[in-house]
Amino acid sequence: MSTHSSRGGLAIGRIFSLVAMSLAAAASLVAPGTAGAQGFPAKPIRLIVGYTPGGSNDIAARILAPRLAEALNTTVLVENKPGASGALGSDYVAKSPPDGYTLLVASASPVVITPHTLAKIPFNTLTDFSPINTIGLTPEAIAVGPRLKVTTLKQLLETARKQDVTLASSGNGGLPHLTIELLTQASKGRIVHVPYKGAAPAMTDTVAGHVDGIVMDLPPLFPFIQDGKLTALAMTSDKRFDMLPNVPTAREELPGFTVTNWMGVFAPAKTPKDVVDQINAAIVKIVAREDVKAQLLKAALVPSVMASPDAFTKFVAEEFNRWGKLVKEKNITSD
Repeated sequence: MSTHSSRGGLAIGRIFSLVAMSLAAAASLVAPGTAGAQGFPAKPIRLIVGYTPGGSNDIAARILAPRLAEALNTTVLVENKPGASGALGSDYVAKSPPDGYTLLVASASPVVITPHTLAKIPFNTLTDFSPINTIGLTPEAIAVGPRLKVTTLKQLLETARKQDVTLASSGNGGLPHLTIELLTQASKGRIVHVPYKGAAPAMTDTVAGHVDGIVMDLPPLFPFIQDGKLTALAMTSDKRFDMLPNVPTAREELPGFTVTNWMGVFAPAKTPKDVVDQINAAIVKIVAREDVKAQLLKAALVPSVMASPDAFTKFVAEEFNRWGKLVKEKNITSD
């Protein structure tokens, strides 16, 4: 478990304050009374990712960007704004002008988990965003590197009941961290969470044998598993992943153990409904394309959209409450 230091809290506070001031200045240059989707888009759209390049949020955004640019006949840029366990990027979008030109591409962690794990959060997930739709779903992968000589989840759990087993994640307070907590609870083993600052260093250290294993969204781990640098023990999905049919689900060893992550697109709250609907329609058509489905699956994302922005909004609220309850029970915090 991590604790908050006053110095860290102040640093995060300063960062959010600077972001708020810069966005306020930008907003002052925008004429009031934007006319909604009429003439939209008239300038480039930015997809904000709250993490460094290479993670699942970034992968999803970079698959979506060129297709969205084609569908909307405009330039679409991906911008990484990492910090505060993904909350910096979320806050940036929450405080952006609600005109459809600044969108957030995010998984569960920065919008429904991090708000519960940070001592102070400058945005409200339930009121500061207009959820648009999902792009895809992905399980968490439980994998080991060369340091731990196990080949099944059962062997991992048996080892953890005898000795400490270190499992890396991309950071405190995200879905991989919560998955490790659930795994520890279910197994009653001595699993030690080792948080890193991002997916890349966590994967590097696991492959190098500095930690025993790793729990993370499948997309960034997928190529390492395919190359044999990591051994996948289990997926946390309801059923086996088609691209890795020989890897069992965690629930085959631990009945009921299911954790599914999702990738979604969010606009700032009060974005005109016709703009949200236009972006949503584009996303639905994009995800339905066979070439996009193939690329998403190749990146270990199962293509998936919801019935409407309203359906996604309801789902986000349910996820927010679900994970908030677990965070409170386990007293999980982010750095």
